[in-house]
Order: sequence, then C-alpha cells, then structure tokens
Amino acid sequence: MEINELKEILPHREPMLLIDEAYVGSDGIAYGSRYIRGDEWFLQGHFPNEPVVPGVIQCEMAAQTCCVLLADKLKNRIALFSGINNVKFKSIVKPKDTIRFECELVKEKAMFCFTEIKGYVDEKLCVTGELSFAIIDSIR
Repeated sequence: MEINELKEILPHREPMLLIDEAYVGSDGIAYGSRYIRGDEWFLQGHFPNEPVVPGVIQCEMAAQTCCVLLADKLKNRIALFSGINNVKFKSIVKPKDTIRFECELVKEKAMFCFTEIKGYVDEKLCVTGELSFAIIDSIR
C-alpha cells in the first residue's frame, strides 16, 4: 500500500509519516520502506556535511511498518510505543539509501503487541530490535 492507503491506517501525517509504502506478506510479516532523499527534516544538522538517519527515526519508521501489521486491531484505536528493547544499529543509513523493514508480531498480551524488527539497506542489516505497543482507544 502507498501513502493514501497508509493514511487510512496510520494517524501520522507529513512530516512524521516516515514510510513510503508497506504491506503484509502472505508470510504474515509486514514489509515497509523509505527512500532517503537527503532533504528530510531529520537530516538537518544530523550531521552537517555527513547526514545520517538518526536511530530514533529508524525506530519510528519500523514502528509505522508494524502498524500496518496491526491494522486489524487499529479500527478507531491507536498504537503507542510501550517499549523499545534490544535495538542495535549495525550500519548507517544515509541519503540515496532505501531502508526496508521486516516486522513480525511475536506475542500479544491483553492490549499489548510485541514485535521483532529488522531494517536493511540493500542486503545489509542496519537495525534490529524489539518494539512493543499498547493498543488504546483513539486519543482524538
């Protein structure tokens, strides 16, 4: 799904809508991606003359991909971070890269969902970790 379809699932809007496309594969894994143009707000000053996508932004991109995985649970509800665990940054992400995410639901407990995420540029692993979410009634 592309931007307009993503906006039906995600409450995020520009400039915080950080994935270009996402879908859930037949394997039950959510796949998402973002092409880093180089003019994004999060690269301004991070770092001058050597822009690098901040790790926290990579986590948010992965979380938005996870929301596509959780779409059936988000009807009139919202997913909020409840944990970011064991995240490791293995390689930098820079302008002209496309970062691809693979996100898998590994556990559900009451209102909480637990996922494992991996992010790649080409075939190189850039980020890996565990994200958890509380699914709550919409805050709107």
